[in-house]
Amino acid sequence: MIKTADKRRLIIKAIIFVAFLSLFVVFCYWQNNDVVVTHLVYSNAKIPDGFDGFSILQVSDLHDKGFGDNQSTLVSLTKDISPDIIVVTGDLIDSNCADIEAAMEYISQAVLIAPVYFVTGNHEVWSDRYPQLEIELVKCGVIILDDKQIILQKGTDEISLIGICDSDTVSDKSAELINSTDKEFCILLSHRPELMDEYAQSNADLVFAGHAHGGQFRIPYVMGLFSPDQGFFPEYTSGIYTSANTTMVVSRGLGNSVIPIRLFNRPELVEVKLKM
Repeated sequence: MIKTADKRRLIIKAIIFVAFLSLFVVFCYWQNNDVVVTHLVYSNAKIPDGFDGFSILQVSDLHDKGFGDNQSTLVSLTKDISPDIIVVTGDLIDSNCADIEAAMEYISQAVLIAPVYFVTGNHEVWSDRYPQLEIELVKCGVIILDDKQIILQKGTDEISLIGICDSDTVSDKSAELINSTDKEFCILLSHRPELMDEYAQSNADLVFAGHAHGGQFRIPYVMGLFSPDQGFFPEYTSGIYTSANTTMVVSRGLGNSVIPIRLFNRPELVEVKLKM
């Protein structure tokens, strides 16, 4: 027979456990749904006068996730940032379910705010629904930059914007495109941060990448724990990295894929402002 004092202790322990579990659930929900905007400034003497202060919003690794009704949270944040261009560095969809509607809910509104440029991630490459997504992207006015180059102009000033189709290496075609822009400032869009050495060898000035999901679980202010194609304690997960004359910005991304939970790693939009 359980004594009254023992019953009280059991009840207190149960209440503490339920309270702790409830707080953990709330914390996990907040960690996975409260989007943070990271504002960065990138300086380079090659940036022409007309692009001084040029704002670039990076969106990466949505993986079908919704943020508010009709992606209202992402759209509101995008409007607040008011970028000059939006670059999407892959994995809008998840190959396991490929909810094209969730991806297009954001994209269809983003193109009304600023021009949108897109490169594929591994989940687009893996998904048999990517051809349908590609049609919808083009229909909305998105510029798909897989192994392609465009020139952005501000008056008489120009910078080069190049995209890489998702692959585990930089293709000869992409390397040739990057190397052809030695005299003008070159921005490279790619899904994979682990190719940093190849980007540096190709002399890209500024690279935008995603894929690492911030390391999924992060040791606060230190590092991420695991990334696809980089393994445990990955080198490139979040923020700015520099090698030779190349700087790479890695977004922690927005959604999840195989591992459904982020810890100490809130979803992220990244704004980079160019500065002479």
